[in-house]
Amino acid sequence: MASSSGNSSGSDEGRSGVNYSPPEDGVMDERKRKRMESNRLSARRSRMRKQKHTDDLTAESNKIKNENDQIQATIAITTQQFIEMEAENSVLRAQVSELAQRLESLNEILNCINTNANCTTAQCMGADGLFEVDFMENPWNMMYLNQQPIMDGFC
Repeated sequence: MASSSGNSSGSDEGRSGVNYSPPEDGVMDERKRKRMESNRLSARRSRMRKQKHTDDLTAESNKIKNENDQIQATIAITTQQFIEMEAENSVLRAQVSELAQRLESLNEILNCINTNANCTTAQCMGADGLFEVDFMENPWNMMYLNQQPIMDGFC
């Protein structure tokens, strides 16, 4: 017998006066089929998004690798040019040093000639040691008498 305290005895008749009946099997099967189809489509879209994201990352990775290869090639070329310039600079520095020494020797010769301008021969100390200049033997030497020292324009 049903109790009057409001407890249900397992029957749904007491609820707001409406009888509850489970949906028919055909309706449940149709809902279940639609839900499964929707889940399949959602999973397919998710896999497609994931694949597109993977493809985008792969393309970006390849692009960055190509840029890196180009940068490394540029660095290699620049490094080679730097090495060549350093070698050329070393040669030029050696030439400047040699020319500065020759200029100093020539200035010493001029000083020696100018101090001995009244003589027809002079002994001068050059970079190669003591030597004698004969003005009469080679008249071209006379034009260098009383010349100003050559200015060092290299340094």
